[in-house]
This record gives sequence, structure tokens and C-alpha cells, in this order.
Amino acid sequence: MSVRNRYPNQDRYINLLTDFGFKRLFGTEPNKELLIDFLNVMLPAKHMVQDVSYRNNENLGNTPLDRKAIFDIYCESKTGEKFIVELQKAKQNYFKDRSVYYATFPIQEQALKGEWDYKLSSVYTIGILDFIFEDHEEEPELFHIVELKNQKCKVFYDKLKFIYVELPKFTKTVDQLESHFDKWLFLLKHLSELEAPPETLQEVVFERLFEISEIANFSAVEQEAYENSLKYYRDLHNVVATSRQEGVEEGIAQGIEEGIAQGIEKGRQEGIEQRTIEIVRSCLQQGLDIETIMAITQLSREDILGI
Repeated sequence: MSVRNRYPNQDRYINLLTDFGFKRLFGTEPNKELLIDFLNVMLPAKHMVQDVSYRNNENLGNTPLDRKAIFDIYCESKTGEKFIVELQKAKQNYFKDRSVYYATFPIQEQALKGEWDYKLSSVYTIGILDFIFEDHEEEPELFHIVELKNQKCKVFYDKLKFIYVELPKFTKTVDQLESHFDKWLFLLKHLSELEAPPETLQEVVFERLFEISEIANFSAVEQEAYENSLKYYRDLHNVVATSRQEGVEEGIAQGIEEGIAQGIEKGRQEGIEQRTIEIVRSCLQQGLDIETIMAITQLSREDILGI
């Protein structure tokens, strides 16, 4: 049952990158057609998804927040092959470590009791990133596929792949959307900014997305849960942004401080050099021999003769 929006300044649609929005979109059985559609723009053609089922995520993740943002999804391809997808709304801290760690769960849980030949189903980890890796900031690519390769760059094991997309690099406007992939990325990044479904996005699959994402259709409990999730998401981003700005300011201050110190040191060295020259000239005027001047100033014979 829908209720009147209790938050008059609220957006019409939810932010899909909040834990609440992510779970509502991808983590519930009634909306699995949206999940299937999204997976099919991320996965390779040989693993186009026909059907999905969710495993119980209660024991997945070390914290309640992780359990809200990570889903193990059992998939069946259109050719009947079974494989597993782990979908993550990735956090910035230790993303690569977290991805590898959680990818081990769907691998280990394939173990069979008794006689088992260790044959595994394929496992994909898909990460939706609302940040850019520091070592990728200069690269234009936003879609990445990572797999295990040997020193000759040949694939060593083709059943484990990490797929992730860096959303901040997606800059297309609604009028520039061309592919289904573009449309999904636009909605993941900008849904909460929209006042109504754009004509470009008025497709059957997205009609359902807009319907389940409209805040006015939420119960009072759901609205409060979303507000809490949104607050956490914004607070987390503010902390990251503040830390980054403080890092920049600290770097600038350190650079200025080092520059001043270098200037002082340079001036000091130049002062010492000038004073040494004056001492050498005074010694020469007093008729001291070169060896004595060398002992006093610690300069070489060539340096003294060159003054």
C-alpha cells in the first residue's frame, strides 16, 4: 500500500547506490527480471542468463552492511549451464581485497561431501563502483574484466572473472544514450535526479524499475529505512570527500613547507659559500700558504686557486 511521502523535500525516485536501493533493485525475488536484464549487459554472450535464484545471504559478509550489499546469485544460462554470480555494490576501502575474499565463498560452497573431483562451476564477481581507482584516473575505460593469467598473458583459469564498472567515468546525458548498457549505467547513477521517466528510457523493463523505485509507493517503514540508508550513503561519501580534500590540503601545505625549507637551506648554503670565499681571500692577502688554507677551509687546491 502506498503512503503519502513523509519527506516533502525528498526526490521522487530512490538512489540505487544506497544499500536499500541496491537490495530493492537486485536482491528480491519479485524483481529478478530486472536483475536478469542487468546481468545480461554485464556478462559474456556464452553466459546469457535465463533464470536466477538467490542463496541465503545471512552468513555472507562480516557485517550487516556487507550482507546488504553483496548477493550470491545462482544462474542458469540459455544453454542450460549453471554458474554463480556474486554481485557487489563495492566499497572504496580495500575493494580488490574484499572482492577476492568474498569470491572464495561461492567457490568453497561448491564442495561435495565424499568422493569429489573438484570440478567447479564458473564464478563471476560483478562490482558496481561509485568511485574510480587511483591508478585508473587517467584511463578512459570504465568497464573492466579481470581474470587469472600467467606471465605470458595467457588465461590460466577461465572460471573465475572479476567484472566491474567505474560509474563516475560514465558522463553521457540522457540524449546521448545509445545501448542498453548505457541506459543501465545512467539509471544507476542518475535515477534519484529524475522527475519523470525520460522518453529514451520508456522500455518495459525500465517501467518496472521506475515503479519499484518511486518513494511515494513505499510504506512508512520503507520510507524510514530508505532515509536511514540514504543518510549513511551521504555520510560515507562526505567522509571520503573530506579525507581526500584534507589529503590535498596537507600535500599542498607540506609542499609549501618543504619549499620554504629548501629555500632556507639553499640560502644557508649560498651564505656559507660566500663566507668561505671571503676567508680564502683574507688568508691569501695575509700570505698564508695553500696547504694551510686547505686545512682551514677544507677546500681543494683547485678550488682555492680558482677563487
